[in-house]
Amino acid sequence: MKLEDKLRSDVSSKKLQPLPAALQGITKGRIAEVLHGLDRESRDRVDAVFALLDNINPNLFFGAAQKGLKFCHGASTAHIACHVGVLQRKSGKLDREGRDYWLKPLWEIGALEKLYFDPEAAEFLPGHPVPKSPNSAYRIAPAFLEILKAPDTERHALLAAWASEDATRARLQVQAALAETTRAKVGTPHMELITAAAQVYVPNFLPGFEVLYIDATDGQRVSPEQEQALQKAGIAIQLGDSMPDILLWNQKNDTLWVVEAVTSDGEVDLHKVESLTRLAVRSRKKGIGVTTAYMTWRDAASRQGKSVRNKCSRLGICPLPWRESPQGQARESRRWSCSQIGI
Repeated sequence: MKLEDKLRSDVSSKKLQPLPAALQGITKGRIAEVLHGLDRESRDRVDAVFALLDNINPNLFFGAAQKGLKFCHGASTAHIACHVGVLQRKSGKLDREGRDYWLKPLWEIGALEKLYFDPEAAEFLPGHPVPKSPNSAYRIAPAFLEILKAPDTERHALLAAWASEDATRARLQVQAALAETTRAKVGTPHMELITAAAQVYVPNFLPGFEVLYIDATDGQRVSPEQEQALQKAGIAIQLGDSMPDILLWNQKNDTLWVVEAVTSDGEVDLHKVESLTRLAVRSRKKGIGVTTAYMTWRDAASRQGKSVRNKCSRLGICPLPWRESPQGQARESRRWSCSQIGI
C-alpha cells in the first residue's frame, strides 16, 4: 500500500488524529510571519514546517513509532509530502521532486536539521550520511523552534540574531561536524559505488567524457570548483533540475552523460529522463546518455526485475516513442540513450 493511501486509511480508522489549528502552540500564521522575515515564505514551506511540529501523531518510521516517538521527532521527504497533502490539505501528496523548493531553502539556513533514521538502533542520528536513502529525515532545529514559540514581544529580536550571517555559518558548521560523525558510524555504500563508477566505469566505457560534478554529499550539490566546470561546459543548473550522482561532458562531440548509482532506490525513470533531456536541450547539447550503476550484476538483475521494468513500462518497453528496448532490459545506444549496467 502506498504511503499516502495508508495515511488515508489511518485517518478513516482514527489511528491518526485530525490536526488542530495550532501544534505546540504555533499556528500557520505565525510560521508564515517568521518565514516572511527570512524571505523564505511559501505555502508549501509553511505547511512543511507545520508538519514537523506534529507532536500528536505517531512517527512514520516503524521503529521510531514503536518507541513512542512522534512525527515531529523526524520525518522523511515522503512523510512530509504525505502529511501536507493528505492530513493538511485532504488531497494528494506533494511532489517529492519539488523538495528543493520546500525543504532545501529551510535546511540551508539551519531552520531544519538533517537526520538519518538508524533502523537497527531505532534512533535518529545527525546528518544524511547515505545520499538518497529512504531513511533520510528532517526535524525543526531546536533554536528555530524557540523562535516559533517565542512571545510576540521577543520574536523579532530573536529572529534577527538567529538570522545573522555569523550565526547561520556557525549553525551549519556544527550540523556538518555532527553529520560527519554519523557518516563514519553508518558507512556509505552509495558513495563507494559512486566512486567505483567514476574511477572504473567512466574511464573504460565512456572515453572522452570528463566529470563535471559528483553529487555524493546530499548537501551543497555544486561546489565552486564544479560550478566552474559547468560554466566551461555551458551548463546552468536550475533549482528544478533532477540532479544525477555523476554528470559528465564530452567536449569533442558536445554531449552529456549521467550516472545514477543505486544501492537501495533511484533507478533512472521516465521523470528523470524527461528532466535530464530538458537540461540537455536547454544547454544546447547534441545528446545525453544515462546509466544506472549497480555494485554487482546480481543487484542489477534483481532491481531490474522489480523496479526498472515497472518504472519504465509494465511491458518492459521504454514509453518514450523514439526509444525501444526488449523486455527485461533497458539498454541502447541511440542519441537519447538509457542503459542499466552493473559494475
